[in-house]
Amino acid sequence: MATALARASRRLCAARPSPPGSAAAAAAGRGVPGAAASSAASPDKAEREAPLTVRSECDGVRSIILNNPRKRNVLSLAMLRSLRNDLTDGLNNPALRVIIISAVGPVFSSGHDLSELTAEYGREHHTRVFETCTEVMRTIQRLPVPVMAKVDGLATAAGCQLVASCDLALASERSRFATPGVHVGLFCSTPGVALGRSVPKKVAMEMLLTGEPISASEALAHGLLSRVVPVERLDGEVERVARSVCRLSRSVLALGKRAFLGQMSRDWDAAYALAQAAMLDNLQLPDGQEGIRAFVEKRTPQWELVPGPVHEGSGRGDGARE
Repeated sequence: MATALARASRRLCAARPSPPGSAAAAAAGRGVPGAAASSAASPDKAEREAPLTVRSECDGVRSIILNNPRKRNVLSLAMLRSLRNDLTDGLNNPALRVIIISAVGPVFSSGHDLSELTAEYGREHHTRVFETCTEVMRTIQRLPVPVMAKVDGLATAAGCQLVASCDLALASERSRFATPGVHVGLFCSTPGVALGRSVPKKVAMEMLLTGEPISASEALAHGLLSRVVPVERLDGEVERVARSVCRLSRSVLALGKRAFLGQMSRDWDAAYALAQAAMLDNLQLPDGQEGIRAFVEKRTPQWELVPGPVHEGSGRGDGARE
């Protein structure tokens, strides 16, 4: 597992210690690549103590790796909290331009940990699980930088919801996607929120009502994915897209992302009114004027190194679309 994790981390930047208090920082010295590990620790103990997510960051790219392959990267309450922290920590870093979510192992994520959803845990715990999951998905939409899913394998239920919630989603040809909750008597109602906003209604309904998986090519055709490539090209394509984003203005992308998601649920007149206001606001940004001047003067724009605004309510959404 450690070998696979190190290989996944090396593509865009070497793994670095996370800030104090983060999940990755807490894992220092416990088998995480780049951290000192005790030679006396058994493999089983090292796996149990490995951080649920591993975060690294360099050159404007933040990599968040789901790191519980033994349990198919289930979105347990602990995993969701770790993912939320990795998404929201350090957003004021002006160098941050894009976040990539990937996973160790053949399963991107199998969704919620069903062992946490038994009656023994009670309604209060179940409520925390679903509220935290919704918070993570809404946080992704409210972040001022694009969030990209990198999928090489199976994404099911809330794992499929995570892919659908990301701004961009690239996958290998061997990846598959499903909302199979009906097979265990639990309809994928919350995954259906994100899924139904990514694919046509009848495609979403077939996935939700039958639980049958769709291929990566089908997911691309229906709009769940933005790109599908052979597995050997996935790392390079993700890096290429990330670097393309990194060359752009963070403040402009933050404004544009918010405006695009905000207008999607509105009627035509309201959508155009929102978009028109966004265009006017864009022209007031220093980077908006810098880009226009650079184009006229036939030179490369020099973007401001300032963080774009975190969208209002980031991380504390009520589930309604903006």
